[in-house]
Amino acid sequence: MSHNVPSVDQSDRLVPVNLRQSGRTPVEMLIDTRVRKSPYWHLSAEAGCWRASVYNRMYHPRGYVRPEDGGAMVEYDSLVNHVTMWNVAVERQIQVKGPDAAAFVDFVITRDATKIPPMRARYVILCNESGGILNDPVLLRITEDEYWFSLSDSDLMFWLQGVNIGRRFDVDINEIDVAPVQIQGPKSVDLMIDLFGPQITDIPSYGLYAGTVAGCEVIVSQTGFSGEKGYEIYLRDASLHAETLWSAVLEAGRPHQLAVIAPAHHRRIAAGILSWGQDMDQETLPFQVNLGYQVPRSKTTDYIGKAALEQARAALEAGAPPYTHTLVGLRLGGRPIDDYAPDFWLVSNNPEDEPVGYVTSPWYSPELEGNIAMAHVPIADSAIGTPLWVYLPDEYAHDPGVPVPARVVEMPFRPSVNPNQRELLRSRGLDAAV
Repeated sequence: MSHNVPSVDQSDRLVPVNLRQSGRTPVEMLIDTRVRKSPYWHLSAEAGCWRASVYNRMYHPRGYVRPEDGGAMVEYDSLVNHVTMWNVAVERQIQVKGPDAAAFVDFVITRDATKIPPMRARYVILCNESGGILNDPVLLRITEDEYWFSLSDSDLMFWLQGVNIGRRFDVDINEIDVAPVQIQGPKSVDLMIDLFGPQITDIPSYGLYAGTVAGCEVIVSQTGFSGEKGYEIYLRDASLHAETLWSAVLEAGRPHQLAVIAPAHHRRIAAGILSWGQDMDQETLPFQVNLGYQVPRSKTTDYIGKAALEQARAALEAGAPPYTHTLVGLRLGGRPIDDYAPDFWLVSNNPEDEPVGYVTSPWYSPELEGNIAMAHVPIADSAIGTPLWVYLPDEYAHDPGVPVPARVVEMPFRPSVNPNQRELLRSRGLDAAV
């Protein structure tokens, strides 16, 4: 396994992505008190969690079915055919509350926060002054003066508190004791009806609903990370009531073949849903990763990163992109990729050439009967149909050390069973997200 740094052009980055190919290094995760356990952590262990990663400085369950029993593809079967529950308490909830809540949130996101009605949610991005993406949370507007940021994998609370140094806005910014689980899969509606009653079917995509489960107060959203029909249940006072909620969902799920699984990255890849830290980070502009629709021209108020983003868009439209690589979808050969990639696998134009790009999120798609992936490639190699080659590790390569053929394809890779607002807006172009 090569540990040399390849010559992929990353001249537009301050800190290059680490492209050393170190493979599945034999390291055991240390569980200690420096990294936080969510209120559901012990419940995930009881459900069979055998591996985890760290997300927002919390332990994150990433596997329940062991490889010898079929691994992640067995979990995938439960997701696409039945219903699943995911422990996603790592989506830490940052509350912005106060008279200036709408103005503050509007200043830190690229979309218009004032146009989000109470009891509705939106997929949003927050950028730094250079236009780099700091986080892409689901934003919940609970009341006129209260928003929750349901975070992806970067600690946004300190950023938000720092932005408001000197109380420029009359708001309080704090993490709150709210922990979500996701209910995803075609039978999720049936399960949710059993928990909340038939009125739950009235929730639109990205709509919110306030209710109770076994006497515990929750907020429900029709959102998810899968492309399947799904919901998230945000448990208030989660430190007190985690066991009660978890048990109630398990019990209600028995008739529907509920399985507790890890977040289904194979399904979110097929839906073209991005993962912060893999497909993008703080040095990535929205235009590089199909998020240009999140930068609407119609927003007249100022926000962090606006000047840089407008300058980048002008350069892009003038034919001089301010970056070297862009995110594309790939169909690629090789044996079925049935687990998380430990490295950003390398991409070249021809088998004998130096690498020019790298894969960010690969997996095998049973529906498409082949491997799919997102990858950062040079803009010149990003057109649909462009042939490329991917250097897979030996466990997935047809021949050790020999790259497999790939080609650039449209994303999402297949239509979602339940296309959500982020997919619909992305399909409408740059100015769709007001």
